[in-house]
Amino acid sequence: MTKPAALKRHLPTSPFKAQVIPVPEELAVGDQVTHDVYGLGRVTGIEDGIAALVDFGSTQERILSPYPKMTKL
Repeated sequence: MTKPAALKRHLPTSPFKAQVIPVPEELAVGDQVTHDVYGLGRVTGIEDGIAALVDFGSTQERILSPYPKMTKL
């Protein structure tokens, strides 16, 4: 069994930008959201810190956290 890769420490004197880890939005069942690909939808379920189940009308999708293409309305 392999260990997950550890995040590398950013040195303040480094000429490269530090990796920014996005903070996932707090979603709740019933929240209305918009997605860049699927459009307008409503959250039907939450998997704690893992994913959100969203009904977009014509399709239901499982969107993985941190929801980079989805915003809460």
